[in-house]
This record gives sequence, C-alpha cells and structure tokens, in this order.
Amino acid sequence: MIEIGIATLFPDMCEVVLSESIIGRARKAGAVKIGCRNIRDFALNKHRHVDDKPFGGGTGMVMQAQPIYDCVTAMMAELPEGVKPRLIYMSPQGRTLDQQLVKELAAEESLIILCGHYEGVDRRVLDELAFEEISVGDYVVTGGELPALMLADAVCRLQEGVLPNEDAYSNESHYNGLLEYPQYTRPEEWRGRRVPEVLLSGHHANIKKWQEEMSLEVTREKRPELLSNSGCTKRK
Repeated sequence: MIEIGIATLFPDMCEVVLSESIIGRARKAGAVKIGCRNIRDFALNKHRHVDDKPFGGGTGMVMQAQPIYDCVTAMMAELPEGVKPRLIYMSPQGRTLDQQLVKELAAEESLIILCGHYEGVDRRVLDELAFEEISVGDYVVTGGELPALMLADAVCRLQEGVLPNEDAYSNESHYNGLLEYPQYTRPEEWRGRRVPEVLLSGHHANIKKWQEEMSLEVTREKRPELLSNSGCTKRK
C-alpha cells in the first residue's frame, strides 16, 4: 500500500476531492493512505505568513523555504522506519506526467507532493531536499493543488484493491501506449446510431479483436505519435 502526503496551503480543498468517489472509498477501505498537511502550521510568525517578496523584484510573492522545509521533514519523520519518500514538486518546469511515469510512481512506498502557490517557492528548499519536479502539461494554473490531486488520483488507481481488477485500468487510454477503443451502453440504438454488431454478438474472440483494431484506429486518428512510441505499426 502506498502512502501519499500532500504539503499544501489548502488542505481542505484537497480533502474534499480525495474523500469522494473511487479514491474516497479506497481511503476508507485502507487500500491507500493519503494525508494533507498545512504548510502554514509551520510558520514561525504570529500571522502565519509563509511568503515574502522576491529578491530582485517582480510581481507576486514567493513561498519561503523554512515553513516548507519544516513541514516536509515533519511528514518524513512520521513515515515508518526505513521508508524513504519520493519528493515531488508540482511545477510547469518539470517532467511531463504520463502513464509510464504514473506506473513508476505507483511502485513507490511513499510520495510527498509539494504544492506551490503564488509565484512559486524559494529554490533553496527544492535543492536542499532534492525535490524532483513534475508537470501536468505546458500551462500554468493558480497553485499546485489541482496538479497534485491529478497525480495522486492516477497513482492510487493502480494500487491493489482500489479498482475491481487489473482490467479496470489496463485497457484504458495510455496504459499500454495506445488510446482506448470506443465504449457503448444501452440502448442498442440511439438517435439512429447503433452499437456495433460485434459487441452484441457474445463472441469474445471477435470482440477482443475488434477492440484491439479500434484501439489502433483511434490512436492513429487522434494521437499518431503514440504508435511509434508503443512499437505498434500503423494500419494502412
């Protein structure tokens, strides 16, 4: 079971998301362990300020090193003896999160995810604690909370006991380098559009073949660059 800690200025925001749906049920069942820690609790001033103006000028504020350092080291100290967490800072400058990286992170014993805010965090604390930086895409959002929640959700879904079985995630888009085949449900016909007959046939081998072919076709049409990455040959 993986243990994930999120260091944030907005723990209540994170808890709302992590307490719902599949991840919320997995937490209650003990399949995953996720906790949120408020960085402000480690501020040393009476107003609980955790930011200040950047050296060199510029707009906005920068999160200070001390409260982040104290927060993260406290989280590390609470882990079982011998467990060394992988420290992640959600940053638009980091390695882009993809399913291969998700699978890599899911194999870790513990993750501690730092959520920046304002104009970011003092670089010194990232270097001192050897954080690696991960991005959810080439764009900027207000804070690291939403990206951290996306990473935590993706990692938790691969943990044993979170989903019914491996098929629940192994057939999805990107897991094996391809996009997922189209999905349908009742009714069999809607606004003149019918479910492909092969899916109604009950012939499992034919259905599996159709799913594999459609996965390749969808990938070729929508994300052709994934075909070369997956080692699959493009269909003519």
